[in-house]
Amino acid sequence: MEHIDHVLIVDDDREIRELVSNYLNKNGLRTTVAADGRQMRAFLEGNTVDLIVLDVMMPGDDGLVLSRELRAGKHKAIPIIMLTARSDEMDRILGLEMGADDYLAKPFSARELLARIKAVLRRSRMLPPNLQISEAGQLLRFGTWRLDTTARHLIDADGTVIALSGAEYRLLRVFIDHPQRVLNRDQLLNLTQGREADLFDRSIDLLVSRVRQRLGDDAREPTYIKTVRSEGYVFSVPIEIVEARE
Repeated sequence: MEHIDHVLIVDDDREIRELVSNYLNKNGLRTTVAADGRQMRAFLEGNTVDLIVLDVMMPGDDGLVLSRELRAGKHKAIPIIMLTARSDEMDRILGLEMGADDYLAKPFSARELLARIKAVLRRSRMLPPNLQISEAGQLLRFGTWRLDTTARHLIDADGTVIALSGAEYRLLRVFIDHPQRVLNRDQLLNLTQGREADLFDRSIDLLVSRVRQRLGDDAREPTYIKTVRSEGYVFSVPIEIVEARE
């Protein structure tokens, strides 16, 4: 039997829930709606979905809180697209850091949302095995750092644990999986967030800056993530597998 993708729409605006649900249903998807975090949690307790469309501005637990909660629990592998009435660049970065796979500002067209849903689902299913949530754990060493892919955090030379946001981890993993290779912004957005680059989207540049800060990398003379003028970025140090775990 052919699988029909199931989308959970979480938004406190009934009109938006109905509009999005009806449009997605007409275009071959199955949908369930929830008005808030409580209804979302109740549904996920006994059901599975392929993707969650999550509004940011909701009473009670907002979309950022719910996204962080999802990423920390048993539903961490479910792709998330965030909807928000604000389109500020830092709001977009914050949403991605909380674990969203893509971000769409209101007002939006249902057609664009459908396209983004398909792109995120396609990208999540095309990720190489070493970027899947269910991957076998590894401890990777590069320079003076180690990355624990099970706990998803960095460990410095003194053994101090450095926590990473979801967006920071995904970006660092892409670099680690493609060392010594120049990756442009389009490729990084596609590999980490499942979407093509927007001309004015600097989210990758900001995330690179944040990952550099985690690594103590000087942007003027970086050791790990180097800028290749007019081309992109390159992870310039070799990677060693210290430990592989079943």
